[in-house]
Amino acid sequence: MKGPLFYSKILLFGEYGIIKDSKGLSIPYNFYNGALKVSAEPTAKAKESNEHLRRFSNYLNTLQKEHPELVQFDIVTLEVDIEKGMYFDSSIPQGYGVGSSGALVAAIYDKYATDKITVLENLTRDKLLKLKKIFGKMESFFHGESSGLDPLNSYLSIPILINSKDNIEPAGIPSQTENGTGAVFLLDSGSTGETAPMVSIFMENMKQEPFRKMLKNQFVKHTDACVEDFLKGDVKSLFKNVKSLSHVVLDNFKPMIPSKFHKLWKQGIETNDYYLKLCGSGGGGYILGFTEDIEKARKSLKDYNLEVVYTF
Repeated sequence: MKGPLFYSKILLFGEYGIIKDSKGLSIPYNFYNGALKVSAEPTAKAKESNEHLRRFSNYLNTLQKEHPELVQFDIVTLEVDIEKGMYFDSSIPQGYGVGSSGALVAAIYDKYATDKITVLENLTRDKLLKLKKIFGKMESFFHGESSGLDPLNSYLSIPILINSKDNIEPAGIPSQTENGTGAVFLLDSGSTGETAPMVSIFMENMKQEPFRKMLKNQFVKHTDACVEDFLKGDVKSLFKNVKSLSHVVLDNFKPMIPSKFHKLWKQGIETNDYYLKLCGSGGGGYILGFTEDIEKARKSLKDYNLEVVYTF
């Protein structure tokens, strides 16, 4: 048995800000994916995933009892499949900010939710919000708290624009240019990041008035501008705002940036060869980069592994 593929995602803009109602833009990233599988000869990794699914299944059983109106699962079939050794076969790196748990949540909902909202029906705003709520509750098993956006992106496999907490919609993003020199890329930090500790640092900082002010007047302002520029295809304005955003993050989100990247981050802002920003909650995993000239960025970052995800 093998289920359908669910893809990883990249939150281009909105990390941390969407907790406080900034705009956000999330796109599917088809380079990585995962699917539910049963294998006659499971590997050690498959057995570990199977054990993980067993705990997740118990959690979902509790969830449907506590929120019967929100979501119901065919837990019996899920448990039978887990007994058969079902696991999540995934190429999505864990702790890298590209939605490994989101793809798993989407796959489980797709196969075992009993009255599911399908991708083929007319996705009204209410349906999207309901899905996001269900996914948030499901994914909080992994992170403690979740917006539900990663699984939503993985499940629908379309770009999603977050206008605010209660206002999300599918987004049309400008099509990529084949021979453009501008690019969005992923930079491998070489270490994984844990979401929960990073979110907890952020929540702690939110208790301080100056941090809240900075978030509203600088971070959210530049994030919203980046989203608007990106959707309009206004590349010139986009890079101006991405540079400002990169600066704000370096000044105020230091714990979320792996320390060996502080210098590299600053170098990008000073040379204008590239600008870095957080990919997901940070602390490790991938760092997101923006450049107007990918060849220049490759030269500046020649010691690092670069993956281009979108070209202008």
